[in-house]
Amino acid sequence: MAKARQARKAKKMPASRARRKIPARRRAANAKRIAKPRPQQAFVVSHHKPDAFEVGLRRYAQYRDLGIAAATGGLARAHVIKMVPPCDPAEVSKRHYHDVEFQMVYVLKGWIKTEFDGAGAITMREGSCWLQPPKIEHTVLDYSDDCELLEIILPADFETVELE
Repeated sequence: MAKARQARKAKKMPASRARRKIPARRRAANAKRIAKPRPQQAFVVSHHKPDAFEVGLRRYAQYRDLGIAAATGGLARAHVIKMVPPCDPAEVSKRHYHDVEFQMVYVLKGWIKTEFDGAGAITMREGSCWLQPPKIEHTVLDYSDDCELLEIILPADFETVELE
């Protein structure tokens, strides 16, 4: 270790760039992770059209697919969600989680109030962004009549598990 430190000083190489010995087991795990083939991706553009929203997972929400799932071969999905007014807590307040690797939501318009395990009830407003860890249990509590969200999810196809 002292020789490596001396060599770094001589070359003025930052410690973060210094060569470190990596155990064989970790090298093999890294090789597997690096070797995993990714689906081919294609360039895609989605322009706003008011009639592009469709009924999807829930009756109280309409979804505008942005074409990301097809363009990434299923690696990711992105859609705009327009919440259907008025909010009916009896319908929307069903506890659930999504079996995903990544889920990010950004409020484009209006506001939405949701309760998350470990965080409690939070009202997100226009410009708010949050990350939902995989399988975090949550409940939509309320939303404004003009609520629109951008949601990005990995992978594109996933399961939603209703808990109530």
